[in-house]
Amino acid sequence: MATLSPFKTLRQPLLALTRAIPRRVTWVDPLVLAAVGAMVWGITHLAGEWTGPLRPSIEIDLSIGALPRYTFFSLMRGFVAFALSFFFTIVYGYVAAKNRAAERVLIPLLDILQSIPVLGFMPAVLLTLVALFPHSNVGLELACVIFIFTGQAWNMTFSFYHSLRNIPPELEEAARLYRFGWWRTFSQLELPFSTVGLVWNGMMSMAGGWFFLAASEAMVLGDKDFRLPGIGAYMSVATDRGDTGAMISAIVAMMVMIVAVDQFFWRPLVAWSEKFNVGDVAATEAATSWVLDLLHKSGIIRTVRDAYHALLPDRARVPKPPPKHKLTPTRTESALQIAIFGVFGLLALWGALKLLDLLRQVPGHDWGTILGASALTLLRTTLSVALGTLWTVPVGVAIGRNPKLSRLLQPIVQIAASFPANMIFPLVLAAFGALGVGLNISSIVLMMLGTQWYVLFNVIAGAMNIPHDLEEAAVVYRFSSIQRWKRLYLPGIFPQLVTGWVTAAGGAWNASIISEYVHYKGEDHVAFGLGGLISQASAKGDMAMLAAGVVTMAIVVVGINRLLWKRLYHLAESQYALSR
Repeated sequence: MATLSPFKTLRQPLLALTRAIPRRVTWVDPLVLAAVGAMVWGITHLAGEWTGPLRPSIEIDLSIGALPRYTFFSLMRGFVAFALSFFFTIVYGYVAAKNRAAERVLIPLLDILQSIPVLGFMPAVLLTLVALFPHSNVGLELACVIFIFTGQAWNMTFSFYHSLRNIPPELEEAARLYRFGWWRTFSQLELPFSTVGLVWNGMMSMAGGWFFLAASEAMVLGDKDFRLPGIGAYMSVATDRGDTGAMISAIVAMMVMIVAVDQFFWRPLVAWSEKFNVGDVAATEAATSWVLDLLHKSGIIRTVRDAYHALLPDRARVPKPPPKHKLTPTRTESALQIAIFGVFGLLALWGALKLLDLLRQVPGHDWGTILGASALTLLRTTLSVALGTLWTVPVGVAIGRNPKLSRLLQPIVQIAASFPANMIFPLVLAAFGALGVGLNISSIVLMMLGTQWYVLFNVIAGAMNIPHDLEEAAVVYRFSSIQRWKRLYLPGIFPQLVTGWVTAAGGAWNASIISEYVHYKGEDHVAFGLGGLISQASAKGDMAMLAAGVVTMAIVVVGINRLLWKRLYHLAESQYALSR
């Protein structure tokens, strides 16, 4: 049988595409083309910045005219980091959910990774990447993207992992009966089921990245200045100089950027994701987006979508039968796997030996100080999560169960959550100072400002997934408000609430390096705690104390994970998952 060439295979869809475009062009299409052109210009401009010569230092211009350019650079870094975070989420979360042996390692490791402060590994990563790209800004930009990534990835990964673990058994059984292959199961069951949680947690992840924007763009190690042009560096310099006007300008620019991202990116995603709701909540009143409505009217987008579906081979739509025999790896594959694990094992051993050399340099009395600081930071993180939960649970349930309220408050919540709280830390610190409250107490509020949103967004996603017929049953049986909360809302959102607590607690530990150490008007304000010790060690270049602080934080987080979070996750999956 003759084999069709690729050109003949593509001929019919391409001809259909060229014929359909003139008939479908609408007044929206020039706007779409203009937006695409602006994106191409922006990416080209950003590429020029990345590949430009490496400068030993950069002078941040505090004029208002420089803010649009700085804001654009920060926005692009945030989206590059978000794309990296999404890829990490899908791969890491899927492996952790599907492989029990890997889960025992990956989930505790994820808890550690989200809690290790950026300053703990920033010097090594930064200097390594700059050394790899000594003649361009690529290494410096990659380091900034990686640091923003550390504030984004963990929340999305926990959400995706939890969603995969709570897919209803009847849906999984239906996929097996219809002989769905791996790809069809993932693309038509697992990913759609996780979409609502991914969207809402994606908002929070983007906000988490903005939280560390100033630290990521204004990287100073001793006498080396690695600042990058961006709104984070702009705010950092304005804070150091005590320039209130520039600080307010940066806050306004940040708010404008967040509103634009909400309207052009997150709001369309929220409206689109409602079709993946497992319950029939969306049937009462669907969320709307004027941007999504415009895109639906675009003839170019409809034509490209139809062409994509036409290019799909028929075999992609037909379920494949399961393989008859289990494939076993060849000797070459087995040897390759052993070699890979051996290389990673040797690297891990080498890193552990280097770490031990650093830890031996820490005097015995300093370990007592570190333990005392850990206890205080543990107290502060616990209080910040508890205080945040008090208001986020009722507000999150109200937003998740009421589409009208969601449409009204979601942009406001998104703006508040996305705004990097550390930008207003100096102003909050000054206000508390006027009241006679020091950083030892006010740092709790600073932590809460940056982490309470993790709980809120997870509660909203959990409330949206509560089937509407259960609420109707509560009305039929005349449940009181207390009974509804006790028997419907709290059990219904409990799995997502646990995820919110885990990510908020990890975020609070990470935020301790900023909330317990604030630099304002040339003065260092330090609260006694583990975050403050780590920040001071980084500023002084004390690598031994920095390593000791990071290791202690990791040990504390692992202990909390084993004693508390793991048990709560098991409770949520065994007794409170709506799919069980």
